[in-house]
Amino acid sequence: MHNNYQHTPWIFWPVRAVFELIEWILRLTGRLVAAVIGLAIMIAGAVLTLTLIAAPLGVPMIVFGFLLMVRGIF
Repeated sequence: MHNNYQHTPWIFWPVRAVFELIEWILRLTGRLVAAVIGLAIMIAGAVLTLTLIAAPLGVPMIVFGFLLMVRGIF
């Protein structure tokens, strides 16, 4: 966690929490491993989306995996 917190409006808190989670995963695993984990999460999300019953869980997994891959690459 950072010690230099800035005030974040409550409406943006979930977005900030996701990016802090991605940052924590990157620090823990490294960039290449994070990109591979992101790809695996995207594939799992796509499989869940194809079942249509688990689509509400699969779509956020695809987005989270994509964000993790982009953050790991750049």
